[in-house]
Parts: sequence; C-alpha cells; structure tokens
Amino acid sequence: MGEFTVAQMLPAFMLTLFAGLATALGALIAFWGKGRDSKFLSVGLGFSAGVMIYVSFAEILVKSQDAFVAEYGDIVGESFAIASFFVGFLISFIIDGIIPDNINPHHSMDVEKGIDQNDIGALNRHRAALSRVGVFTAIAIAIHNFPEGFATFVSALDNMTAGVAIALAIAIHNIPEGLAVALPVYHATGDRKRAFLYALGSGLAEPVGAVVGFMLLAPLMGDLTLGITFGVVAGIMIYISFDELLPAARVYGNDHTTIFGVAAGMFVMAVSLILFKL
Repeated sequence: MGEFTVAQMLPAFMLTLFAGLATALGALIAFWGKGRDSKFLSVGLGFSAGVMIYVSFAEILVKSQDAFVAEYGDIVGESFAIASFFVGFLISFIIDGIIPDNINPHHSMDVEKGIDQNDIGALNRHRAALSRVGVFTAIAIAIHNFPEGFATFVSALDNMTAGVAIALAIAIHNIPEGLAVALPVYHATGDRKRAFLYALGSGLAEPVGAVVGFMLLAPLMGDLTLGITFGVVAGIMIYISFDELLPAARVYGNDHTTIFGVAAGMFVMAVSLILFKL
C-alpha cells in the first residue's frame, strides 16, 4: 500500500472519526423523544430494526457475496456467503443461550402495562431486558463499524475526494445506528449519559478499525477475509433485529407503530445507500 506521511494519514483518520461520531448524534435524537412514551419507543425500535434489516440484506450480505464470488466464482462464492451469514446467526444464538434467563427478554420482558409498578423485581427484570437490547445492538454495530472504518481510512488515503464521499455516506447511516443503541438503554435506565456513551462507543469502532486495520490487517484483507467478515456481521444484525428489536417494538406499541418504524428505518437507510453511490 506504499508509504504514507502523517500529513496524509491525519486527514484520512479525521474523516473516519467524523463518520464514527455520527452515532453520538443518533443518541441525541433519541433524547428528543418523549422520554418514557412507549409508542415513541416502539416506533424507534421498529426503526432500528428496519435500518439493520435493510442494510444487512441490501449492502453487507451483498458485499460478502461479491468478495466470495471474486475469489471462487458464482455458485461456490454465493454458497460461502450464505454459510458465513448463518454462522453469524449461530454466534448470536450461542451468545443468547448463555445469557441467564432472568435477563433474557423471551423470559422476562412482559408488556409494560401489565407490570405491577410495586413489584420492584419485575420492573428491574423488565429494564434489564430492554437495556440488553441496546448492549447487543451496540456490539453488532461496533463489529459492523470496524471494517467500515478501515475501508473509509484506506479510501481516503488513496483518493481524498472518494474518502470524503464515503465518510459522509457512512455518517448518514451511522445516525440511525446510534439511535438504535441509545434509545432502548435510555428508556430502560433514564440515564442519558450511559445511553450516549454506549452509542458513542459503538461509533468509535470506526477509527479503531482504521488504525488496527491499517497497521495489522491490511496485508490479510483480501476477498476471503472480507467475505467472511461481512457475511457474519449480516447474520448477527438480522438475528438481533428479529430476535430482539422487533419483539421489543411489539411489546411497547402495536402492529402499526412497529411497521411504521420498520418502514421509516428502511427508507432512511435506502436513501443513505443511494447517497453512498453519488
């Protein structure tokens, strides 16, 4: 990849940092809602699921397929991409299985209106389950942002104009990702600082990915590595969307609030991906 000076690397790094910090803006948007309004939460969780479902199928899994096909051809390449996708499912399933039942939303997340406000234990389990949604989402988005940061950094080193365009597009779709992390944590805990830091941390995976990727992974970042990475990440994000975000959205709202949020999230992500291509 050649030798680069600090003067060349610093602007590329700042672009990557800018894209990652957009998750913090998403967290601030989460705080504009009506705090404990359950319908707002339902729409927000549906929105988050829409973002993750759309970007997984329309972008991330496609990237995995492209990388594998370039290495192995159409049939074998697409088969490997599908296998990587379901490996991501398996990883999520294993993680979900080792979480104790008392903080597993399938066992402890009751309908909010049905919870006895005097039952401190039930309230705590309820809030822990919702907070767990935010933590899982933060992990998935951090994994997703890691290779994104590397891609943005390397693109900017190669062509600053292209790097700026990529960074802007990534920043746009990092905003709803920050919302996806902060909203459930904030609603569960009422703690703006914690929700903000979770969202910020998931975004900071971008500059971390840039540095680590450039220093350690660049020689290994071929089609095979990219194919596995993107396939697994797509599987993880789809699992979280259907197993965590959508069930939680239905709990806090109804069919209409959930599907409205899903459609809005998909629309925003679709527009951001179009801008990514400009």
